[in-house]
Amino acid sequence: MLNDAPSINKLRWIMSQLRDPQAGCPWDIKQDFASITRHTLEEAYEVVDAIEQQDFVELEKELGDLLFQVVFYSQLGDEQQLFNLDSVIAAICEKLIRRHPHVFASTDLQTDEEIKANWENEKRLERELKYQSENDKTDGSATILADIPKSLPALSQAAKIQKRCAHVGFDWHNIEDVFQKIKEEVQEVEEELYAKPMNQEALAEELGDLMFAVVNLCRHAKEDPETLLRKANQKFTKRFNAVEQLANQSGKAFESHDLEELEQYWSQVKTLEKAQS
Repeated sequence: MLNDAPSINKLRWIMSQLRDPQAGCPWDIKQDFASITRHTLEEAYEVVDAIEQQDFVELEKELGDLLFQVVFYSQLGDEQQLFNLDSVIAAICEKLIRRHPHVFASTDLQTDEEIKANWENEKRLERELKYQSENDKTDGSATILADIPKSLPALSQAAKIQKRCAHVGFDWHNIEDVFQKIKEEVQEVEEELYAKPMNQEALAEELGDLMFAVVNLCRHAKEDPETLLRKANQKFTKRFNAVEQLANQSGKAFESHDLEELEQYWSQVKTLEKAQS
């Protein structure tokens, strides 16, 4: 197998060798489900980073690293007789076919809205069946917000919560109401910010409400808040690096500049960006 052409079966064999109790890798042998989760997150973010940088040579490598995470979990599941890679693949095949009746069955779904509604209905049915199975019941239902991962990044988690609520009708009907809610939250933040004495806990709560409301605006604008903030981070980092370069060219240490000078550099950078666009 060592000299065979690369394939998914060869990758499974490599994984089994790494986990071999006698001849395997000490690091791989001592890992468990919980210990490799942080590596999974890192690999997922590295995939996203390669895509955003349009580095497709690196993306090929990062996708391989992410695939290895799936194979690793599957090996652990196989060792504990919980599941294996074949059952993982079978589960996703079944789910994708069931959630796309307009492709694999005779259901007629024409619009994006109809397709999304069907997708959400299927997911809700899955939650109901899981709830009944775990609670040994044939009636009753899971809560609407059940099974939203607690480990999701906060912006993504907020968007998912709002999406679930919107699917059952608990949502603003137009974006103007969403924007008005943000204005109300800004006012409440301002009130807490200037309160005498300031209540830090109350201020933190209002800031959280404001962020939640902004996520809702992103959702209504059909934008992903996590992606938007990541792009804003990248834009700021690029501009700040350019400001730092201008500061270095001035012959003065960055820390020796006052805010007014740095603002002038910032304006220069923005002007240059517009000229180049």
